[in-house]
Amino acid sequence: MNAERDPAKLADFRDPRIKASREDIIASLRGNWRAELLFQVKQELARYDFCQTQIAECDRELEQQLQSLPELRAGEENSGTKETQRPPKKRKRRKDGNIPRFDLHHELQRISGVDLTRIDGIDVMTGQTVISEVGLDMSRWPSENHFASWLGLCPSNELSGGRILKKRTRKVVNRAATAFRMAASTLRTSQSYLGAKFRRLRSRLGPPKAITAMARTLAILFYRMLKFGQDYLDRGTEFYEQRQRDQQLQYLQKKAAQFGLQVVALPETPK
Repeated sequence: MNAERDPAKLADFRDPRIKASREDIIASLRGNWRAELLFQVKQELARYDFCQTQIAECDRELEQQLQSLPELRAGEENSGTKETQRPPKKRKRRKDGNIPRFDLHHELQRISGVDLTRIDGIDVMTGQTVISEVGLDMSRWPSENHFASWLGLCPSNELSGGRILKKRTRKVVNRAATAFRMAASTLRTSQSYLGAKFRRLRSRLGPPKAITAMARTLAILFYRMLKFGQDYLDRGTEFYEQRQRDQQLQYLQKKAAQFGLQVVALPETPK
């Protein structure tokens, strides 16, 4: 196997995330180049090249299938939808090696008429997965609640004699539901309205229930964008937190009124 064996040249291909120094990497790359290990590396390289070839063929086929679909312009589904100014782009994450080698984002936006990646947590791979499972015609579900129920992202009450015995989410094997759950789990560190909501639910309900609840929220936003051509605009973490404070204040005022009391704000003390 005639390949590069110079440790200094091989060290130049190291991943930037490796914390070891270049000298340590060069020292670790010095070896006796045993024949059986070189054969194993050759086999692994051939397997990798084969997989890359198959992935490239799948990408080309996927691109052709998407290009064969008609273009849907924003507002076509809902004639009353007005063209609004596009919100600023979200912060880009580290490039995902599984993303196809063509502009999948453009193709999804072309056939759907909306930019689904505006929803925090939804990337092009999630959008592709959901569209491939549910399609673009949301009229098959009478409402967003029917859509969430079909995905298994809503509670199923077990009744007996008119009494609720147990509340739990139905077990549904659905790739779209799995994609929404995975997207919801990424909201934990998101500095957005949805991220703030997820962290609040996570502290109250625990991670599993919070992920299910946020997956339902993402599914509803997905449904609305496809059916009505609505754009999604993130209002930010501060807006959500202020809204929660206002709701808590209204609750306290209502409870105080029941006891004949009144909630009065204290004057701010000078610093």
